[in-house]
This record gives sequence, structure tokens and C-alpha cells, in this order.
Amino acid sequence: MHESFIYLASGSPRRRELLAQLGLSFELIVTDIDESLEPGEPAETYVSRMACEKARTALGRVTGRIAPVLGADTSVVIDQKILGKPADQDAAVEMLRHLSGRSHEVLTAVAVRDADREAVAVSRTVVTFRPLSDAEIDGYWATGEPCDKAGGYAIQGLGAVFIEAIHGSYTGVMGLGLFETARLLNGFGYRFI
Repeated sequence: MHESFIYLASGSPRRRELLAQLGLSFELIVTDIDESLEPGEPAETYVSRMACEKARTALGRVTGRIAPVLGADTSVVIDQKILGKPADQDAAVEMLRHLSGRSHEVLTAVAVRDADREAVAVSRTVVTFRPLSDAEIDGYWATGEPCDKAGGYAIQGLGAVFIEAIHGSYTGVMGLGLFETARLLNGFGYRFI
């Protein structure tokens, strides 16, 4: 059985919090990869590819102790379109107007990689927003919360007040499905309970 240490190929504070919730200690290896969508690439393929590329890139930078690397990627999908992180206020307002009063999917892929193998899993969650007023959207932007969040909102923050229903993984919407993460890490010798 492994000790409870891994490398994390992510700079996300939410992913760090979720890994700590599992009792894992980790070292960050932030990767800078091309996150461009391939023409015609389905969202599930995209998030899986991104998570795997982050883990592979980070594994190549490991210089310390031997341990697997975990990479993850989250996308918000509506009308078969991936909504990434908003570039500016106009983009965030457009995203939130598009999500207002509708359901969308949040896909989070988790990839675990060591020198010998790679495993990946995807959580798929349906999130329904209540209708939002322009004043609410503008006020939410002013909080600063939407700036670095896929789809322009944070379920674990003030954005939760917009969510009427969720069907799937709350932690997946946060950016790291703990069910999928624990299951993958079990296959690499980790135990949590």
C-alpha cells in the first residue's frame, strides 16, 4: 500500500482542498499545456485528454520521491458548447445569461499516472440554474468569484445561490470528483477507509 502522498498537476485551490479531504498529502506541479479544443472534439474526450496531458506533463517534471501524478480538468457544457473560464466581464455575463433558467452539464475528468500506467475517469453532473436577473449577474461579477471558474460560477461559493438542482457529483462540479478520484487511486494501491 502507498503512503498517502501524490503529485498534483493543478494550481486549483479547490482541488487542493478536496485532496486534503481524502487525507492525502501532495506536492504541486503546475503545468502549462495547450488547452485548445480540437475541431469536432466531444466535451468528454476533451476533458479526459486535458487531465491526461496535465498528468503526463507533470510526471516528466517529478524529481523527488516516487509517487503517481493526478491531473484533472473541468468543463461546463451547454448546447454542446464548452464554456471555459471567462476572459472578462462581458464573457462572464454572456455565460451566466446563457445558463440562467436552464440545465447544463459539468464534466470533470481525473487522470492518475505513474511510470507504468495511466487511468482516467469522468464525472458527469447536471446542474440547473434558476432564472437570473441582469442585476444579479452584474453583482456576482463584482464579487470577483466568476473570474477563474469554468462556466463563470463557483458552486462552493456565492454562485450556489443560483443553483436550483444538482444531479450527480457536487465535488465533481467543484473540480475533482472524490468518488472517481478515490476509485482510481484504489487501483494504484491507495486506501482511504
